[in-house]
Amino acid sequence: MPASPSTARAINDRLALRLLQHEGPLTAGQLKQLTGLSRPSVADLVERLQGSGLITVVGETGERRRGPNARLYGIVADRAHLAALDVRTESVSVVVADLLGAQLAEATVPIGGGTGTGDAVERAVALVERTARAGGAGRLHTVGVGAPGLIDPATGDLRDSAGLPTWHRRLVAALTERLPARVLVENETNLAARAEQRDGAAHDRDTFVLLWLGAGTGAAVVLDGTLRRGASGGTGEIGFLPVPGTAGLPSATACDGGFHSLAGSAAVEELAADHGLKATPEPSELPAAALVRHAVESCHTPFLDALADRVAIGAASVTAVLDPGCVVLGGELGRAGGEVLAGRVGERVAAMSPLRTEVRASVLGGAAVLRGALLTARDAAQEELFAPGG
Repeated sequence: MPASPSTARAINDRLALRLLQHEGPLTAGQLKQLTGLSRPSVADLVERLQGSGLITVVGETGERRRGPNARLYGIVADRAHLAALDVRTESVSVVVADLLGAQLAEATVPIGGGTGTGDAVERAVALVERTARAGGAGRLHTVGVGAPGLIDPATGDLRDSAGLPTWHRRLVAALTERLPARVLVENETNLAARAEQRDGAAHDRDTFVLLWLGAGTGAAVVLDGTLRRGASGGTGEIGFLPVPGTAGLPSATACDGGFHSLAGSAAVEELAADHGLKATPEPSELPAAALVRHAVESCHTPFLDALADRVAIGAASVTAVLDPGCVVLGGELGRAGGEVLAGRVGERVAAMSPLRTEVRASVLGGAAVLRGALLTARDAAQEELFAPGG
């Protein structure tokens, strides 16, 4: 059955908006060429989209102005404003952006372990409000939040997780109450994987595993282009993976004795101390990341080999179960280790597994969480606004 005229118009409008999103400003002639629509159809959709406030004339093409045919149409970027949050155990970072994802303002606030739940939540929400004002965003449309812990696949809520501060779970509710915005929460490692696939090391892969190496450890699993969460939202909780070389076994409430005890930041700092390695971190840099970076810069082979031995255990484990073909070493430590660490880990995985696996270094590092949260907010906002009647 052919589409009704209204359905056809809606399809054409969304096609044009997606082209303007990905290609940038286009003339009516370029839209005609890219969509395959007739000239009258393109003229109609341009008029509709302008009337709805979604696109506007942003300039003209060519060295000389040539009238209506030279007009460049682009998406109205300030039609909606977005925010992205990276919620850590002791800090919150926020970025405010326009509908196209261009960053307008960013800020970070520390939240110490002794801060009360109410004070921590207020500090985080106030940070979002201040940063939105600083970026000229009068009203936020969508907020993407990246946080450690499990996301309930049925409700989308952040679940109560041992070892994480109470204010993490309270923050989402407070944001929803205080801000006239849609609030979306996702596990931080999953967001990092989304960012690495869109803009980073996995841009050419639809199946891969991101192995997060930061203050904690985790993994995100993308199979056939789809992020896998598992029955309880716990896919990738690799910190709990029982591994050799630790003093015990993990439990249901603590990952001590699991892979976390080999490759988490505290374990890496201890490993560096055993090798007599010292480094001064840059502002806001994890001490463990500074140590890994210094080891790479100084070619400290014994430390790098020992670290690669540890990381390879986690990488080989996920390879044996999932056969992803590609493992990205993400997080602050993965970025600090770069290709040097990734190469060493790749050699060890190849020696342990018959499954061919490429090990790559993160391009985005710790910044991937914010980037992934912003992509989530942007896609959700565009999906709503670009819909018929949006």
